[in-house]
Amino acid sequence: MSTFKAPKGTYDLLPPDSATFLAVREAIARPLRNSGYGYIETPGFESVDLFARGVGESTDIVTKEMYAFETKGGDRLALRPEGTASVLRAALEANLHKAGNLPVKLWYSGSYYRYERPQKGRYRHFSQVGAEAIGAEDPALDAELIILADQAYRSLGLRGFRVLLNSLGDKECRPVYRAALQDFLRGLDLDEETLRRAEINPLRVLDDKRPDVQKQLTDAPILRDYLCDACKAYHEEVRELLRAAGVAFEDDPRLVRGLDYYTRTTFEFVHDGLGSQSAVGGGGRYDGLSEMIGGPALPSVGWALGVDRTVLALEAEGIELPLPSVTSVYAVPLGEEARRVLFAKVTELRRLGIATDFAYGGKGLKGAMKNANRSGARYAIVAGERDLAEGVVQLKDMESGEQAPVGLNEIVAELETRLG
Repeated sequence: MSTFKAPKGTYDLLPPDSATFLAVREAIARPLRNSGYGYIETPGFESVDLFARGVGESTDIVTKEMYAFETKGGDRLALRPEGTASVLRAALEANLHKAGNLPVKLWYSGSYYRYERPQKGRYRHFSQVGAEAIGAEDPALDAELIILADQAYRSLGLRGFRVLLNSLGDKECRPVYRAALQDFLRGLDLDEETLRRAEINPLRVLDDKRPDVQKQLTDAPILRDYLCDACKAYHEEVRELLRAAGVAFEDDPRLVRGLDYYTRTTFEFVHDGLGSQSAVGGGGRYDGLSEMIGGPALPSVGWALGVDRTVLALEAEGIELPLPSVTSVYAVPLGEEARRVLFAKVTELRRLGIATDFAYGGKGLKGAMKNANRSGARYAIVAGERDLAEGVVQLKDMESGEQAPVGLNEIVAELETRLG
């Protein structure tokens, strides 16, 4: 055992469990690829200012959770705590919004980093798949993204998740609500830090999970009562489109997301099987973010779904994904000549796209067959000197246990037929 361990609050993804993570990523990505979203990858670190400006200086993410550092050249960088600001920065830098087709639709997958108190379902390094539609203000786009996430979860067999929906208003109506909420919060018995937060971004206080704070918020003014006509109409259209698509959602007038850039539509996917960390993903519209980071006005909407959280949701529902077997054929050579001959067959099978493995390290028949069994292979091919002298290999069906000789020159075609 090595003296080194994974850093606190992180995890290693190892086979066979890692196959489930890959399948979840693929299931989330599939509906996006089918709907005009192109893949984007951004660096794991960016300028601290991008997140301070984009995510919001008053958010916990920026004040407490960011891994920030100074480079040898004196640049202030941070490991990315979320994906949207980076994706928007990359799209602006490459002028994708000038290429004609708006919205620019992008999806991504990667690791994100936050210095949080580790607990089940909440890690300091976590994996997300996200999607952003940049440069169009259209309720159909908000609905599309929610529908695609719903589709992804259903394709995995998940049924126990709920979609929470709210509108956070826009720059017309939000300030009016903000002032009313601040007035209300000033009259409560809150600690200094929470009061300070209420002055910078009072909506964040609604997100406070502490029971004593929540109890005091029972009569807090509700944003829905302050929405302007344009925001009301926009939100109603999103709801109608979701209903027409058969996507069930719950109106949650208290739902705010932990990032400052959201406007209008905001939503969360929650799973009640996960305990306190019940959110599996979420997102919303962020019409002002482009300007916040120095770009032109580009109304946009997006979401990020947690891969680790989705895996926990699958476990909570007892769902085992039908994962393809890693190995279909396992070759067991007995002797030097057989090693040479079978290794050539293994290479040939692999070139045909058949998942094939080989008994390395010169194990005896018993040990090698144990390995063949563990590999989950459907067939084993075994050959010794006598077999080769007769121009055959032994083909063993690992399920039925039946074994029969097959001509050395026919074995590849035979396996292709059987596994076709």
